[in-house]
Amino acid sequence: MAPEDPPVPGEATEADWNRLGAELSEQRDLNRRLATDLEILRKRVVQEGDVRAGAWRDDFIHQLLPAVDNLERALAVAVTGSFRPLHEGVRMTLEQLWTLLRGHGIEPEASVGQAFDPRRHEAVSQAHDPEQADQVVLEVLQRGYRQGVRVFRPARVVVNNWAPSGPPRDAC
Repeated sequence: MAPEDPPVPGEATEADWNRLGAELSEQRDLNRRLATDLEILRKRVVQEGDVRAGAWRDDFIHQLLPAVDNLERALAVAVTGSFRPLHEGVRMTLEQLWTLLRGHGIEPEASVGQAFDPRRHEAVSQAHDPEQADQVVLEVLQRGYRQGVRVFRPARVVVNNWAPSGPPRDAC
C-alpha cells in the first residue's frame, strides 16, 4: 500500500469541495428565503399604508359631511329677497364640496319613498300615513351616503308605521 500523499498547502480536497458546495447551497436557500420575506414585508407595508390612508380619508369625509348637511339646510331657507346672494354663495360652495366628495366616490342615497332597509337607514322616528305603504321612508332627516356599494353613512329617516289591515304585528 502506498501511503497517502500529504495535502499540499493551497489545494482543496474533495471533502473541502463538498463542504463548500453545501455551504453555498445553504447560503443560496437563505438568500431566497430572505428575498421572499423582504417582498412579503414590502407588500404588507404598502397594504397597511393604503389601509391607513383610506381610513384617514374616510374619517375626514365623515367629519366633512355635517358641514355639507348644514350648507344644504342653509340653501333650503335662503331662497327669497335679500338672501338671494347668500343662496347663490352657499349653492356654489356646496357644488365645490360635491365635486370633492364625488372625486372620492361618495354619492348621496335617495331614500324617500323607498322601503326601510336597516343596512342603509337609521330609523329615528315613526309616523302614520295611511296614504303610504307600511315601512316606507317618509322623510329624511339626515342624508345617507354610499361609496360604491358600501354604505358610507346611513340616512337618518322617519319611517311609516302603518299596517293596512290585520292585527298588530306583536299580536299572537
